[in-house]
Amino acid sequence: MDMPTDLAHAKATAKRLRADHAARGQQLSHSQALEHLAQACGHRNWNSLSAALAPEAPLRIKVGGQVSGRYLGQCFVAKVLAAKQVPHGWVSVKLELAEPVDAVRFDSFSSFRKRLRGTIGPKGHSRERTSNGEPHLVIDL
Repeated sequence: MDMPTDLAHAKATAKRLRADHAARGQQLSHSQALEHLAQACGHRNWNSLSAALAPEAPLRIKVGGQVSGRYLGQCFVAKVLAAKQVPHGWVSVKLELAEPVDAVRFDSFSSFRKRLRGTIGPKGHSRERTSNGEPHLVIDL
């Protein structure tokens, strides 16, 4: 089976799958064909496959620009030193903070950071999470 690269390709593949079944005398609805395709591609259902294939608008983070957000729950304002588009709408960033943030949450120890690196997804946050489930790095969009 031809693995789809975008939504249009996925729908065309499902249409061919449906036609193949019809040629063998088997009834298959379009939604059933989409579900079969999704499972063949390793996804739980059509919704998860279509979400994976949906085009995502790239983040508008520009080198030299200013961003605000949170790092380990602490608010910051930063200058963008580097920004590189990576696959699936993610952006690798290097930031210089206006004011350092403490990367440690212990009263007896501190580690202040003035520069940060991270990879931000289309929703403005990193994949990496703290123990309470919050993203390490969040940029306000």
